Amino acid sequence: MKKRNAFYAQSGGVTAVINASACGLIETARKHKDKMGKVYAGRNGIIGALTEDLIDTSKESASAIAKLRHTPGGAFGSCRYKLKSLDENRAEYERLIDVFQAHDIGYFFYNGGGDSQDTAYKISQIGELLDYPITCIGIPKTIDNDLPITDNCPGFGSVAKYVAVSTKEAALDVRSMSKSSTKIFVMEVMGRHAGWIAAAGGLAAQEEGDAPHIILFPEIAFNEKKFLSRVKQSVKRYGYCVIVASEGVRDESGRFLAEAGSKDAFGHAQLGGLAPVLAELIKQQLGYKYHWAVADYLQRAARHIASKNDVAQAYALGKAAMELALKGKNAVMPTIVRKSDKPYRWSIGSALLADVANVEKMMPRNFISRNGFEITDTCRTYLEPLIQGEDYPPYRKGLPQYVTLKNIAVPKKLKKRFKVSL
Repeated sequence: MKKRNAFYAQSGGVTAVINASACGLIETARKHKDKMGKVYAGRNGIIGALTEDLIDTSKESASAIAKLRHTPGGAFGSCRYKLKSLDENRAEYERLIDVFQAHDIGYFFYNGGGDSQDTAYKISQIGELLDYPITCIGIPKTIDNDLPITDNCPGFGSVAKYVAVSTKEAALDVRSMSKSSTKIFVMEVMGRHAGWIAAAGGLAAQEEGDAPHIILFPEIAFNEKKFLSRVKQSVKRYGYCVIVASEGVRDESGRFLAEAGSKDAFGHAQLGGLAPVLAELIKQQLGYKYHWAVADYLQRAARHIASKNDVAQAYALGKAAMELALKGKNAVMPTIVRKSDKPYRWSIGSALLADVANVEKMMPRNFISRNGFEITDTCRTYLEPLIQGEDYPPYRKGLPQYVTLKNIAVPKKLKKRFKVSL
């Protein structure tokens, strides 16, 4: 049977460990040269496929590929570009087939979240609808931890660790200054619809009175009166109040508190700064001096403090994706299956892309306290293993050493160019 080449791409917001998945996939492909051709990476995600801008990963040394395991960001570039349905834009799919045929690509791997798994699922269907045989495997990645079926998502454990550590350290700072100065600290974290990242801040609270004193989840409608009462109560009891707030917090009418009015490429509302909104509300209503911070890219780029378990799982899922393809599986996504909490044990499973695409996994209500401001012991039991272990990158002169690949382009074969509207 003739070997065919593979296409791999990264999609959506990148993470501290998405390159570990790329490492797992590419290293596994190299171990099966008798069955698998070259692995071509799309420059800037699916856009690279549409524009025939492919990267030849075979030009990279084994050492360089191995260094992907401890390098954050997206080594090949990512994108926020959502394929329309075949009926809406048949030309895109025909273009993909032209590119795949020109470069003998028979395998498609897409590394991303819910929208990305939708893309992988749509492309898996073109084999049947447009008579082009291609094996499609989704590789899970999202700091939001909101993909269904898989126990957790690569990228989340490291963000959770960063948020928990940052909450703990910032709280010590605020507590030190609270007698005569700042009494309020608000940290805004990512999480549009699901509060997993905000919940991770709750891991910092290990004894009575520990921060965070308030967690705001997208799953719980924001009630201004109850919120301010809780802030006042915390300051009275502890001398200060630390708040971890998810960017996706909504009021009781369903409107984002921080909605900026615009939308991103996936059609999601663009969110502004929630932290300053909350801090100023507290200042106006209660008069407390405040500081606030927005974790933003810092939380998802912090490879220096990545979770060892997260890195291991990201690599394992990249490896498993290649193995599933070699076994002839199609339209599936490898998953993490939790075997036990204590000791923490996990294995690799798989799910149908049809069951994963565009489905969001929210925080279960029993993970959030009855008052809506804390995590429960059940949530803590789920979260704690995901932040365990340290996997530090190599350091030189006090700084982590990350790899920058050569990313040598594959020569174009098609005369016709394709314009992508961004």
